[in-house]
Amino acid sequence: MAKVRTGRVSEQIKKELSVLIQRELKDPRIGFVTVTGVEVPNDFAQAKVYLSVLGDEEQKKNTLIALDKANGFLRSELGKRIRFRHTPELIFKIDESIAYGSHIEKLLSEIDKNQ
Repeated sequence: MAKVRTGRVSEQIKKELSVLIQRELKDPRIGFVTVTGVEVPNDFAQAKVYLSVLGDEEQKKNTLIALDKANGFLRSELGKRIRFRHTPELIFKIDESIAYGSHIEKLLSEIDKNQ
């Protein structure tokens, strides 16, 4: 039962954060960001937010800095929209799985060309 609620809450956080980052934040350091996933433990104290950022390492770093600076605003808006008793602390992390997947696909296509 707890896993179902945790899954629903993490999906709702993902959806609301995607909208907030794209429409509400006006920081020029934030590039093209996609929220790829949210992990929430059973106590809802923290939420690890995984992001995919289009650009180089400098753009990713600047986006993380800007999102950390806007953390308070995002938490307060998230609390208003979802109406938590205690809004979880947001921890932003870069999701490297998409880049890793494209790297593997590139390697496989090179192997296919060589055969």
